[in-house]
Amino acid sequence: MKWTRVAVQLAVVAALGAAAFYGWRTWQTSQVKTLDERYQFEEVTRGPITQTVTANGTLNPVALVNVGTQVSGTVQRMYADFNSKVEEGQILLELDPTLFRAAVEQSSGNVANATAALEFARVNEARIRELLRQDYVPQQDLDQAIQTRKSAEAQLRAARGQLARDKANLDFSVIRSPVSGTVVARSVDLGQTVAASFQTPTLFQIAQDLASMQIDTNVAEADIGRVRTDQAVKFTVDAFPGRNFEGTVRQIRLSPIIQQNVVTYNVVVGVDNRDLVLMPGMTAYIAVQVDQRDDTLLVPAAALRFRPKETAPGGKPPGTGTKPGAKPDEKAKAGGSSRGPGARVFVARGEELVPISVTTGLADNRTVEITSGELKVGDRVAVQARLAEGASGGSSRPMRAF
Repeated sequence: MKWTRVAVQLAVVAALGAAAFYGWRTWQTSQVKTLDERYQFEEVTRGPITQTVTANGTLNPVALVNVGTQVSGTVQRMYADFNSKVEEGQILLELDPTLFRAAVEQSSGNVANATAALEFARVNEARIRELLRQDYVPQQDLDQAIQTRKSAEAQLRAARGQLARDKANLDFSVIRSPVSGTVVARSVDLGQTVAASFQTPTLFQIAQDLASMQIDTNVAEADIGRVRTDQAVKFTVDAFPGRNFEGTVRQIRLSPIIQQNVVTYNVVVGVDNRDLVLMPGMTAYIAVQVDQRDDTLLVPAAALRFRPKETAPGGKPPGTGTKPGAKPDEKAKAGGSSRGPGARVFVARGEELVPISVTTGLADNRTVEITSGELKVGDRVAVQARLAEGASGGSSRPMRAF
């Protein structure tokens, strides 16, 4: 009886163990997934690629004229406002001319007084000369008369100069536009007093031609060597999302801009703004097209960053499998950078990931050119692991598309 109970207990334990083993094997089998279940793939393609240098800049008029005043006074009348179309020589505002007119009247009186003094000095000089010829006066009287006449001439010139200055100040009280264009800024109001003591105040800013604008942007020194004048530029602005604008590199200024040990260079991009939709001050996100290929082998940029880490079926880590006939350095290579001669991508070969060494060329923010390597159109390259699979695919912040 005792042995029967023991046998029954042993049979139950054996049955439970068998059931547990069977359940473990079933669970392990269910965990083995195909490559498509474990990784996300994209195909190698062929097509065009454009390499760009990106930067941010500000839209500005090509010619922005600051209109100021050379005299101080109170704004009496205004003839222009924001967005006003003005012509060269057109009156923009007038300052109170009362003091300037009074100064002109005073200077005119000084000129008349100096003119009368000069006429008297000349007549007196002629009289002394006649008396000296008859020996009625000494030579000293003639010398004194000549000196008085010259002094009167000098005083007349000074009075005329003062009159000319006062007339100019009266003319300066009327502010005129030096160019034809559009008023983009106004810094004064009616009744405001402007002072032109040490620095000429800015009253208006006039954009000479808003149909032709430019983008002033700073390009990093690492990229400036690839930028050339006349290169095509595409850019976007926040005001018109989804719309691409075009321009051309007009100038690369040689003066460096150094901020916190970071060196950049000002690149001026010419923009055609005939429809006048672009406004001064808008932030532009530019992409300078520095190189282009029309028909080349392309892989997703994410494929060059992808590195699998988990163990594949059969106990081999992905990446150790090799394509038959692969070169020894490809079999042995375990690392490699994401770009350049030592770059690698992982290609689906059956149910294995095979590392392929490649050499890269041009790149944009989506794809990379492959210049050499055992890749062909249609190959499926891994770009990331699905769900919680361990991989170091990596991701980068998306850039603006052009």
